[in-house]
Amino acid sequence: MKHVIVIGGGVAGMQCASELLRQNIAVTIVEKQQCIGGKIRNWHKLFPSFTPADEVLAAMQQKLTTHNNLTIRTGCEATCITPQKVTLSSGEELRCDATVIATGFTLFDATVKEEYGYGIYDNVITSAELEQMFNEKNVHLKQGGEPKRIAILHCVGSRDEKVCQRHCSKVCCVTGVKQAIELKKMFPTADVFNFYMDMRMFGPGYEEMYREAQTSHNIHFVRGRISEVSPTFNNRLQIKAEDTLTGRPLKMGVDMLVLLVGMKANAHNTTLAKDCNLTLQPSGFMQPKDSFLGNVASNVEGVFYAGAITAPKNIGESINEGTAAARGVVEWLEKR
Repeated sequence: MKHVIVIGGGVAGMQCASELLRQNIAVTIVEKQQCIGGKIRNWHKLFPSFTPADEVLAAMQQKLTTHNNLTIRTGCEATCITPQKVTLSSGEELRCDATVIATGFTLFDATVKEEYGYGIYDNVITSAELEQMFNEKNVHLKQGGEPKRIAILHCVGSRDEKVCQRHCSKVCCVTGVKQAIELKKMFPTADVFNFYMDMRMFGPGYEEMYREAQTSHNIHFVRGRISEVSPTFNNRLQIKAEDTLTGRPLKMGVDMLVLLVGMKANAHNTTLAKDCNLTLQPSGFMQPKDSFLGNVASNVEGVFYAGAITAPKNIGESINEGTAAARGVVEWLEKR
């Protein structure tokens, strides 16, 4: 029986493993965290349908349990990858017939953007932290109480030359709209403002959700970036921005500021590319063999990619790439 190692146990890795197992191929998932699931484990609801993330995760995990020939190795990291062998950080070597890299992305570190006050001022949080609050059903201010005015800032760590993050993270805009709607449902009388550069609502149902946010939930959208955040005497935050549609400067007091942190390439991609003879993009994401006909293949025969390892992607795209990567692996094994 053929054996494939899938590196990364997020949605792309789980989907790829499920499809390979269905083709009677033995699979080992190598996951550096203590359990599989990836970042969807920390998400509350998924755009644009507001489907609970835990329902999607549970269904994917259930698919894995229906197959034999699956081994899951958690708490370990792959350091060297070839089509025939994966070396773990412990020095252990795992033999295989092909490998799939599905290690995803890293969330941008908001402390890099000091002007926004993350880690300095109370009630400046990231979009990931807000999701955790949603999951805990406990969105509140640091001093206690409910926020009456909330600002959501798009493109933190995306499309930003100053921090060498020139790419668009693709899902921040729609995430900001989704979170704004959730906040309005939780706090109906609160004012919610989204500060954006451009609203990139590219997916099915995304534009409709954006319109619903304005017409049904009275969420405000301001085209302009926040330039500075400072605390006020009454434990609020004062933000300075420019409304680029009117050309006027703007000052506003808010109770909470949510930073929509973008997707950053994993730091170990550089070492991985060097040690495994793989190709890296200028953005730091891995370079697929061909953007059209080989988007899940690497430049090394027998090494495949799935999910956000090659570029920012949403959950649906990552799952689809897991399926495509499995198909690519099967075709490659059949030719050998």
